[in-house]
Amino acid sequence: MSANYVLIDFENVQPKNLSILATHPFKVFVFIGANQSKVPRHVAVAMQALGDRAKYVEIDGNGPNALDFHIAYYIGELAAADPKGNFHIISKDRGFDPLIRHLKGKDIQVRRETDLAEIPNLRIPNKAKKDDVIDAIVKNLVGRGQSRPRKVKTLQNTISNLVTDSLNEQQLAALVNEMKKRKLIVVNNGNIKYTLPA
Repeated sequence: MSANYVLIDFENVQPKNLSILATHPFKVFVFIGANQSKVPRHVAVAMQALGDRAKYVEIDGNGPNALDFHIAYYIGELAAADPKGNFHIISKDRGFDPLIRHLKGKDIQVRRETDLAEIPNLRIPNKAKKDDVIDAIVKNLVGRGQSRPRKVKTLQNTISNLVTDSLNEQQLAALVNEMKKRKLIVVNNGNIKYTLPA
């Protein structure tokens, strides 16, 4: 089985669900910008639980895309050492996409996800119990903080990215309705207001 490497652009994404990696043999690199002087407690605790599988990479110096260049360098270094590895860049920055296309052309398995729960090995099986699916969706949304989907269609796309196989429109609508029924969301003219647990 190929090793999985997770490279988190911490300037761009501060995941609240880092603990989901604890039961998976992933190697995790959290890239911290020069101006980021604090790491939230939940991140520090989750990183500590990963032991020697986790590493902070502090960027020395500022500049446009300084952190992105560091991530690109690390992928190159890691891919040279483990050409069969799977690399996951956790970032909302689409600037990585041309690099990803180039690396895929070199047969390097690399993807960009905006959330840890979108990593294929961590996705929810379609046949999971409804309660487990809703719990996973809620964890993902809580982990997104203020960057949660604001529209029903965007929420459905998010849900679709969290399951292993594609869901049809009826299945997605049923999950959104279940979230409304459980008072996790309020929908008004296609806009969503969240009432998620802390």
